[in-house]
Amino acid sequence: MDRRPVEATGSTEAARATGATMRQGAVGAVRLVERDGRRLVEKRLPDAERHRAEVSALQALSLVDDLPTPQLIEDRADAVLMSEMPGTRLDEVDRETRLQGLRASASLLRRLHDLAPPSGLRPRPDDEAIIARYRAADAPPLPLDIPPASGRAFCHGDWGDGNLLAVDGAISAIVDWEAAHVGDPLRELSRAAWGASRKDPRSSAALIDAYGADADDVHRWDAIHAAELWLWFAEAGPPEYLAQLTAELREWGA
Repeated sequence: MDRRPVEATGSTEAARATGATMRQGAVGAVRLVERDGRRLVEKRLPDAERHRAEVSALQALSLVDDLPTPQLIEDRADAVLMSEMPGTRLDEVDRETRLQGLRASASLLRRLHDLAPPSGLRPRPDDEAIIARYRAADAPPLPLDIPPASGRAFCHGDWGDGNLLAVDGAISAIVDWEAAHVGDPLRELSRAAWGASRKDPRSSAALIDAYGADADDVHRWDAIHAAELWLWFAEAGPPEYLAQLTAELREWGA
């Protein structure tokens, strides 16, 4: 499974030809197009709710100078057209550069959480439903409890190395806003930290410390994210990812 966004991978050779299809994501297709001599990104989302979330988020962020995000060029019925952004995805750089970039991104995540959420975004994920689905499946046991709410914030929905671009160690773009929602800021931070730590255990502390959160409060969400990812793999595959995560979670619950 490749869930990585491709809005701004200017270095992707396969996309240098105008109109060439770039990587196919889990929920949409993205390609570079040219208009009046300018390279733009076209993103097609078959899910209307995700389309609306991307548009609502980009419209709101166009008024925020200190968060590097694509400019919304056109909202069409069948696609979103936006500016191409510079930089290399953090999931395509070496471990130390990735760690540096994740640490640098934490202040941007906190800045996002300080913004008033725009209207039209979805509510936070339904954690009760996630737990119920997980417990009903043939899944490894996990200590699943919903932590107390820490607030209500403008959330990106998939903050991670695949959606963060960097130039010379500085974050140059935050892309892929289709999962934007109004949710719990510590839940989002925990999702980013837990997901990043699966590649490099140092990533969790780097994000949490740079964000300025209490690590114990953040880690109370970890089991929820593990269950959510397990359900994703169970439903969307590939089977080897599910098998690997299942083995990890059995050790966790032992």
